[in-house]
Amino acid sequence: MENYETLVAFVVNILFVLVLGWYLITNLQWYDYKLSRVVLKHHKAHWHLFYFIIPFIAYYTTGKFFTIFFVFAVLPAIYIWHRKLDKKLVLTWRVKRFLILLIGLVFFQDILCTLKDGCATYGVFMPLAVAYVGSTLIEKYLFAVYTKQAKDKLSSMKNLEIVCITGSYGKTSIKNFVAQILAHKFNVYATPRSVNTIGGLVADVNNNLPQDTHVYVAEAGARESGDIYTITNFLEPQTVVVGRVGEAHIEYFKSLQNIIATKLEIMQSPRLKNAYIHTSVTNEPHEKVTFFGDEISDIVADINGIDFTIDLDGEKLTLHTNVLGEFQTMNIAVAIRIAKQFGMSNDEIKEAVANLEPVEHRLQKIEAGGKIIIDDGYNGNIDGMLEGVRLCSLHSGDKVIVTPGLVESSDELNLKLIEAINKVFDTVIVTGALNADLFDKNLDVKHKFILADKSKLTDLLTKQTKAGDIILFANDAPNFI
Repeated sequence: MENYETLVAFVVNILFVLVLGWYLITNLQWYDYKLSRVVLKHHKAHWHLFYFIIPFIAYYTTGKFFTIFFVFAVLPAIYIWHRKLDKKLVLTWRVKRFLILLIGLVFFQDILCTLKDGCATYGVFMPLAVAYVGSTLIEKYLFAVYTKQAKDKLSSMKNLEIVCITGSYGKTSIKNFVAQILAHKFNVYATPRSVNTIGGLVADVNNNLPQDTHVYVAEAGARESGDIYTITNFLEPQTVVVGRVGEAHIEYFKSLQNIIATKLEIMQSPRLKNAYIHTSVTNEPHEKVTFFGDEISDIVADINGIDFTIDLDGEKLTLHTNVLGEFQTMNIAVAIRIAKQFGMSNDEIKEAVANLEPVEHRLQKIEAGGKIIIDDGYNGNIDGMLEGVRLCSLHSGDKVIVTPGLVESSDELNLKLIEAINKVFDTVIVTGALNADLFDKNLDVKHKFILADKSKLTDLLTKQTKAGDIILFANDAPNFI
């Protein structure tokens, strides 16, 4: 009987540590593997109480009853939590290394505990702590090796031109427009999706960048001072773009001035030849800087595309694109300036702009079942969301918006968004708890639905929408936010 109880305790201890480890590494992956952000910046910090702290305390206080608590409380709770996530853990090599190290440590410790009484006191804390510290040190070493490999690869590509783009809003759109336009004349490779961290860029160079690339177009994101500087010194781009700057991620930077200073770190590239800076950032003249943002006129933007005129230092081009969103004209404008820098003719530029494909999940128009869907799920700034609202206002049928509101922003801007929504939409579906109370209190529309998560969204849309409706998905934030 004693051997049986020892075996059960042994198995439960291993499973419990693995459950906590799974929870920990999932949250670390969401927050760029920074423990400080998981602890201090988590959007649903109460999860830590229910899924980590209470089980952790129970392990040390419930004695022999912990097995019952683990089987009937901890396991079901973690299973339900994981099942409802819309952004589940991705088993990257970094995650696998952490889990392998954790499993090895807990097995070693539990075997040791069977030989020496009392060491089970450290049964949960020590494997988790050592696995986290150990995996962090391993990743730092491996990252240094991978970074050197990537730098060597970039250095070996003698004729490679690198365009690097940063800003608060529109980085991915500018990147895609630059890549699409230049691809009409050059061999271009752009970073996939929203890859914009130093880790993502190092991996992209090592694993994806073709050796015959002429122009590499990358974007640079930041959550703290020094992030852009690190990326800039890694890529050493000859051409840089600082797009529109605003209060995105203001909770990390504390002030708009800090955001601007961080974005302008891109100007420290050792090989800088040309810089394009939006007028919202600075107007301080510099011999390598061209300002953009005020050269667009005669804009006609609806749900069928945009017609506009661009003034290139006295030379005017009238253009059409199927891309949606009036604000996209400034993103296209800087892409056109870069195309001119690379020697493309006006006719080549006109053709390229006319054939631009919308950026996925950014005011992407989809027609299905007689409904018009505007997928703006990857847009999280106030100006972009207001433009989505404006475009929907041009539609004659019923209008539906699905949104969690603005994330990592202020109540003031969310109230501004709510005011615009109240004037346009018949049905509002709010997803997630972050802004639920604010929206519930201030929305004034025919139909209002507040969903704790998106698990019931599909059924709700099926019941509430019909052919002829327009549906705007605005800022599709994952449910851990």
